[in-house]
Amino acid sequence: MILIIDFGAQYSQLIARRVREAKVYCEIVPYTYTLEQIREKAPEGIILSGGPASVYAENAPKIDREIFNLGVPVLGICYGGQFIAQEFGGKVRKADF
Repeated sequence: MILIIDFGAQYSQLIARRVREAKVYCEIVPYTYTLEQIREKAPEGIILSGGPASVYAENAPKIDREIFNLGVPVLGICYGGQFIAQEFGGKVRKADF
């Protein structure tokens, strides 16, 4: 089972549909899910969805960093990718156009 952690993106349902089209069971849960709730689901992988917030916003949504120690792959899309980068010391900035 793949667990999609929803940070408020309109694409979470699209991500779930694509995963299901690959014949893989998945569930969407809010970013407020606790680490214990995530463990209880026993996911084989986690997808962190996008969201409207910036990782640098004062009240930016966060999840327990311990998800990276669950021994399962974690994929971040948009905000989820920025969150992963920031959690591991990376810098996220607006692209120069």
